Amino acid sequence: SLVWILAASLRNRFAIQHKSTLPVICIGNVTAGGTGKTPVTAFLYDGLVEAGFHPAILIRGYGAVITSPLWVNPTEHTIDDCGDEALMLAENRDVLVAPDRVAGADVISRRSHHEVILMDDGMQNPFIEKTLSIGIFDGSVGIGNGFIIPAGPMRVSLASGVKQMDIALINGDDETNIAAKLPSGLTRFNASLLPDQTIIDALADTPILAFAGIGQPKRFFATLRKAGCNLAHYLAFADHHPYSETDLLRLQEDAMRLGAQLVTTQKDWVRLPAEWRERIVVLPVALAIDDDGALCADVEAAISAHQNR
Repeated sequence: SLVWILAASLRNRFAIQHKSTLPVICIGNVTAGGTGKTPVTAFLYDGLVEAGFHPAILIRGYGAVITSPLWVNPTEHTIDDCGDEALMLAENRDVLVAPDRVAGADVISRRSHHEVILMDDGMQNPFIEKTLSIGIFDGSVGIGNGFIIPAGPMRVSLASGVKQMDIALINGDDETNIAAKLPSGLTRFNASLLPDQTIIDALADTPILAFAGIGQPKRFFATLRKAGCNLAHYLAFADHHPYSETDLLRLQEDAMRLGAQLVTTQKDWVRLPAEWRERIVVLPVALAIDDDGALCADVEAAISAHQNR
């Protein structure tokens, strides 16, 4: 943990911060692992489009083989090209994968089509200035033991992390009382992930074998239970797990033994081989925020302030 802290401190001290010509809205977190950044990014993108903006998503692309910025085309690119989260987001959105976020922001700016950059992750990246930073917390996990990686899940201390945030968003029920640990003056929202009701209705009374390789698989299983699904069995894999033929055959055998239907997340589904996708039900989820109008208004105000400076 001390090595991690020292390395971060040195990077921050010598970093030269780049100011993009476009406002940069950062959707990040202070912990390792999934907190729900991608659904929040999708929610904000769709909300900004509805409000008349032309946003672009900037994402590092975990596991991508590309070394230079790439506009994602779901009909041409694979998870090897751009990563699973980027491929999932790009179904109906403009997504740029860039390992170097400064270079990525420049590419988006030069395109002269977009008015705002939504940066998925990168709150601790000192090389690019953020117009507004939204910190996401998983309500079921919070900050864990509060220690820095690898002793705990924290990328930075909570005190340092909240200084980087303009808004905090707690995803799911606040089981760890993270709200009480946040500064009273920090704007905060509560959110939850709602499954596609059409899929839930189609699965009514059907035994389900759910599997997920995301940051917090238990959140997906809890969503199924809360929706009233008949969860016969579930299996958790590591985040971004590359499903092998052996994995999938084992899952299929277990499902047949239980008389169950295989169900997974969108993020997992895009990582499946094409020949397996039609055998497995994908359950999309949508983000619901307690006061989504206020969150969108805060984001739009930040964009306007950047444009008028």
